[in-house]
Amino acid sequence: MASSKKMVTIGFLKYLFPQCVLFGLFSLVFGAVYFLTRQEMRVFITAFQISLLIFLLASVIQFFMYLAKVKRAESTSYDESDAFLSNDLIHQIYESNYLVLQNQFLTKKQADNDKQSELMDYFSLWIHQIKTPLSAMSLILQRQEEKTPDQLKLEQELIYVNDYIHLALNYLKLEETGKELEIESVDVDTVIRTILKKYAILFIYNKISLDFKPTNMVIQSDKKWVQVLIEQLLSNSLKYTQTGTISIFAEPDQTLVIEDTGSGISKEDLPKIFEKGYTGLNGRLHDKSTGIGLFISRKITQRLNIALVIDAELGEGTTARIDFSRKDTRLFD
Repeated sequence: MASSKKMVTIGFLKYLFPQCVLFGLFSLVFGAVYFLTRQEMRVFITAFQISLLIFLLASVIQFFMYLAKVKRAESTSYDESDAFLSNDLIHQIYESNYLVLQNQFLTKKQADNDKQSELMDYFSLWIHQIKTPLSAMSLILQRQEEKTPDQLKLEQELIYVNDYIHLALNYLKLEETGKELEIESVDVDTVIRTILKKYAILFIYNKISLDFKPTNMVIQSDKKWVQVLIEQLLSNSLKYTQTGTISIFAEPDQTLVIEDTGSGISKEDLPKIFEKGYTGLNGRLHDKSTGIGLFISRKITQRLNIALVIDAELGEGTTARIDFSRKDTRLFD
C-alpha cells in the first residue's frame, strides 16, 4: 500500500516521541543543575540551543532514514535493521504486503495442485486405455496354434509391458493416502500360484527352474497389495536371473522367502535399492530397471505394516524376505 505524507509524519513522530521525552528530561536536569549551582542563565541557554540544534539535525537525518525504511517496507524489501524498529506504520505495511504475498502463494499452490490432479487423472485414464490394445495383442498371440520363437519372445515382452503399466497404476494408487485397506484372510499359496501362472511363459522361455514349497500361510492383510508386493519381487528375480533357480518357501514366524541365483546386488547399491529412481549397477548394465519397483514395494510394506528385508551379493543371487508377523504394530503409515 502507498503511504500518505500525513501517515508518514504521524508514524515518524511516534517513532521520535521517546527521544523527545528523553531530550526534555535531560534539559530539565541540566537546568536544575545550573539553577542550584547559581550559574549564569546565558550559559544554560547557550548549551540548550546547541543541544537543540544537534537534536534537530539528528531528527532530520532520522526522518530521511525512516522514509527510506517506509519505501523498503512498501516494496517488501525487508532489511534486518528494520527488525528493531517498532512502530505501527511500518508493521502495517509489512503485514499488508505479507497478506498479499500469502494470497498469491495460496492461489499459485492451488493452481499447481489442480494441474497436478488433472495430470494424474489423465495419466490414470491413459493407463487404463492402453491396457485394451495390449490385451487384444495378447489374445491374438494366444490363438496362434503354432508359436514361433518370435511369437514367444513377443508374449514375453507383452508381460513386461503389462508389468510396467501395473507398476505405474499401483504407484498412483499408493499416492492416494486416503484409500482404505481391505483386510481379510489371505491364503499366501493361492496368491503365489496366481502369480506363477502369469509368469509361467517367462520361466519356460528363459529356462529358469522353479522350486516352490507350499508355505501353508494364511495372514490377515489386504490381498491386492500382498499380491502386488510378491509379484514385484518375483518379477525382479526373473529380470536378473539369466539361468538357475528361483526358490519360494517359508521360514518360521510367517516369513515368506523369494530367493534367486541371479546377478545379485553390489554392497554399494544395497543400502540404496529402496530409493525412488535408483537403478544401481545391475539396472544400468541390463537396462531393465526403472528404479520404481522396490520403492513401491517398500511403500506397500509400510502401508501393510509388514517388514521387507533384501540380502544379496554381486554375482551370488538375491534373497527377499517378507515378514508378515507384524511384531511392531503401528496404527498409521
